[in-house]
Amino acid sequence: MATLQLTSKRTIGYIVFDILALAFIYLVPTISHMLSFPLYLIEPMRIALILALVHTTKRNAYIIALTLPIFSYLVSAHPVFYKMLLISGELVLNVWLFYFILGRTKNAFVSILSSIVASKAIYYMAKLIAVALILKTGESIIATSLTIQVATTLVFSVYLGLMFRRR
Repeated sequence: MATLQLTSKRTIGYIVFDILALAFIYLVPTISHMLSFPLYLIEPMRIALILALVHTTKRNAYIIALTLPIFSYLVSAHPVFYKMLLISGELVLNVWLFYFILGRTKNAFVSILSSIVASKAIYYMAKLIAVALILKTGESIIATSLTIQVATTLVFSVYLGLMFRRR
């Protein structure tokens, strides 16, 4: 009985986490406007994904990775459809690579750092193909400066590495 209560409390906690993640993504434009700072630069979907990796389950991290871009597209039409697909793919790949590398290295910092860099590289290759060859638009391939991307990647990696070390 105690195990069942603990399991249902955890499940409720994961559901609350998911609702808060969705609310955060929904409110990013409003918060950005209030702060006069474009929050998309610090990758709010990846923040939610990192928090899911640390504070929920592997399964829930996949759910977050897959659904946040779709939810954002449905409520705000941003990112545009093809980019939403690319971002969903990148985040799902990020989760898969994280657990794959973690299983081999047993080092959470190396695993998350490597998985973010690799999933971003694949995302940009796919975006290059989509923009240059398929869509034939003049859209820039890299919208957020590489300096900001390196900084956020390091911050996310340090946080996850420290939190996994505490476990």
